Amino acid sequence: MIGIATPRKRIAYITQLGKNFIHVVFPFKQPYPDNLCFQKIAQVPGDSKQFNHHFRMQFKDDVNKEVMSFMKLSCNSGM
Repeated sequence: MIGIATPRKRIAYITQLGKNFIHVVFPFKQPYPDNLCFQKIAQVPGDSKQFNHHFRMQFKDDVNKEVMSFMKLSCNSGM
């Protein structure tokens, strides 16, 4: 796992690097279920304040406006 963070915020985690994909997890303080980009949203066991949003990128075009908005949200809010 590769963490992307600042000294005060966790922004994202790269959890898998496959032959034709990259799997990224964005931690948020609440779930964002109304989207088309996350394949899974799961609350971290024992931590009622963190919801991991799982994104799998297979093509360059998978990073669209919706994904970019969640990337910005993660950078601005972070855990």
